[in-house]
Amino acid sequence: MLDVKYVRDHLDEVAEAMRNRHASFDPEQFAALDVQRREVIAEEEALQAERNRISKQIGALMGQGKKDEAEAAKEQVRQINEKLEAASAARTEADDALQTLLMSVPNLCDASTPIGEDEDDNPEVRRWGTPRDFAAEGFEAQAHWDLGPALNIIDFERGVKLAESRFYVLGGAGARLERALISFMLDQHTARGYKEWWVPAMANAATLTGTGQLPKFEEDLFHTTEGLYLIPTAEVQLTNLHAGEVLDASQLPLHYCAFTPCFREEAGSAGRDTRGIIRVHQFSKVEMVKFATPETGFAELESMVEDAENILQKLELPYRVISLCTGDIGFSSAKTYDVEVWLPSYNAYKEISSCSCCTDFQARRANIKYRDPANFKGTRFAYTLNGSGLAVGRTMAAVIENYQNPDGTITVPEVLVPYMGGKTVIGPEEV
Repeated sequence: MLDVKYVRDHLDEVAEAMRNRHASFDPEQFAALDVQRREVIAEEEALQAERNRISKQIGALMGQGKKDEAEAAKEQVRQINEKLEAASAARTEADDALQTLLMSVPNLCDASTPIGEDEDDNPEVRRWGTPRDFAAEGFEAQAHWDLGPALNIIDFERGVKLAESRFYVLGGAGARLERALISFMLDQHTARGYKEWWVPAMANAATLTGTGQLPKFEEDLFHTTEGLYLIPTAEVQLTNLHAGEVLDASQLPLHYCAFTPCFREEAGSAGRDTRGIIRVHQFSKVEMVKFATPETGFAELESMVEDAENILQKLELPYRVISLCTGDIGFSSAKTYDVEVWLPSYNAYKEISSCSCCTDFQARRANIKYRDPANFKGTRFAYTLNGSGLAVGRTMAAVIENYQNPDGTITVPEVLVPYMGGKTVIGPEEV
C-alpha cells in the first residue's frame, strides 16, 4: 500500500505513474477523501482537547464547593462525549474509505522500470544458451503434451476425470521428475544461503491482503467455506512470516525459499495456453522471498534473478531475461525481471520465473518493519522481494521438450540423474 502522506504530497506524480500502469486512480477522489479525513480528525482532536480541559475544571470546582458549576461542567462533558462519539464514527468511516481506495492502487514503479503499454514493450536484458536446431538433427520436435502421454508419464484425461480441465496426473518417471526438480531447486537455493521453510497451502484473508492478492484479485483465488484461501504462491506465506514484526537491521537481508503446491483460478486467462502444463489450476513451485533495507533492495533483486538463472544454467536450458514495462508489471511490484525459458512447442521463450522488488508496498500492508538505531530513530518499513525459483511444471515441460530424442525418449539432464535414482533416459512406461 502506498503511504498516504506521499500520495498527498506527490498527487500529480502518482496520477501520472498510475496512467503509465493503466491503473484506475482518481486523484480528485483521493484528495476529497483525504481532506474529509483530516477535517474529521481535527474535529475529533478539538473535542477531545475541550473535554480534557473541562474535565480538569470539575475537580477544582468541587473542591471550591461550587457544586452547581461542577454539575454544569459535567453536563458539558456529557454533550461533548456525544459529539465525540459521532466524530469518532465519522473518522472511522473516513479512514475506511481512504484505506479502501489505497488498497486498490498498485505500487509505484521504480524509475528504472521501462515505460510501455504491454508485454510487447518489455526490453530484453540478456540471453543464455542456444536453442537446439532439431531440423539440423533430422527430426521434428514434439510438444510436451504429446511426448508426455506417449511415454505414459503425463496423463491429461485422468486429470480431468479426477478434477476438471487444467488439471493433470503424473506417473512413474513423470512423478519422479517432478520430485527431482523440486529437490534439485531447493538444494541449489539452500546452498546459496536461502533458509528453507515448509508452510501451509492455505492462508487467511489478512495474509493475502498483506501481499496484495486481496482485495483486488479475489476472483483468481480458490477459497474454502471456512474463509481460507488456497495459496497462489508461497510468496504469500513466506512474506507474511514477519507480518506485524519489527526486525533488526543486523538480521537483514533475510533469504527464504519454500516448495508449495500453488492454486489459481486463472479467471482472466480464458483461451491462453490451454494445452499442456503451462497454465493450469494446480502446479508446483519453488519460491524465493527476501527481506531487505531500502539501501540494498534493488541489489538483492539482481542477485535473486541470478539465483533463478542458476537453476536453468545447471539444467542447460536456453533462456532470456526481460524487464517488465509499466504496462505489464504486477500489482505489488516496483521493478520486475521475467526469466523466460525456450520452449520448442511455442518456438518462443515462455515465462518460468518472475522476480520482483516490491519496495515497502507489501511491508506497509503487512506491517513489517525494521530498526537500525545506529542510523535512525524508531522503525521503518522493510523492502520485500519475491521470485520463482522455479515454476516446476514449466521446468518439466522445458526439460521434456529440449531434451527429447528422435525415438521419443527423454534424456535426463546430467544434474538431475542423482535425483532420478541414476536414471539417464526416460522411455515408454506401462500404464
